[in-house]
Amino acid sequence: MSTSEEDKLNEEELIAQMTTFVFAATDTTSNALSHTLDLLAKYSDVQEKLRTELLKAGQGQDISYDQLVDLPYLDAVCRETLRLYPPASVASRETQKEIVMPLSEPIQGVDGTMISEIIVPKGTMVIVGIRSCNRNKRIWGDDALEWKPERWLDSLPSAVKEAKVPGVYANLMTFLGGGNSCIGFNFSQLEMKIILAVLLSSFKFTSSGKDIYWNLADVSYPTIGREGRKPTMPLHVQHLRG
Repeated sequence: MSTSEEDKLNEEELIAQMTTFVFAATDTTSNALSHTLDLLAKYSDVQEKLRTELLKAGQGQDISYDQLVDLPYLDAVCRETLRLYPPASVASRETQKEIVMPLSEPIQGVDGTMISEIIVPKGTMVIVGIRSCNRNKRIWGDDALEWKPERWLDSLPSAVKEAKVPGVYANLMTFLGGGNSCIGFNFSQLEMKIILAVLLSSFKFTSSGKDIYWNLADVSYPTIGREGRKPTMPLHVQHLRG
């Protein structure tokens, strides 16, 4: 309400965006948080290191916005989870006109010809492999399939920058790119960081011993075992002062 007129959404535009925030952001952000807590329960050393950073920043008080977004290890944990386990694994896009799409590396055709680009006709449905791009070993290195928050604390491999991944966030396709990228990707990151800061400052998370299986779907979800049908992810939660 207090923003400038040039930056303000009018009421019609605001109402038009409500379903995006209510439905899209709810499932994907809660999924990313669940996956983060699952990983922190498995990697207790990472959880303790992150908790130490949060407690030092807060010193018994609420952490300010400027402090929160600048915490390096919290940011690294969120980025690495969103890299390796994007809530949405694939996305589809339909070409509005015929295009010539360059390939990252040439491929050999059945006749032996090397192909470096392909023609994509208008109206073609293109499947974007979000998860595959984020885990590409040629971009992220031989440890691309490992959850390693520390990779974001050092200089990223030169291959990451050279790949020119068109995503709007951290050289990743998690929030897609271009005009149809996720409208709330900054809001989602802030939401994740606030919730993690509040929870980890008071609670310790450990594995329940259950076999948690993550199912690939429009938005991935956890079940107990691969045959489970009900989305659930039990964890042991201990109050730090208890």
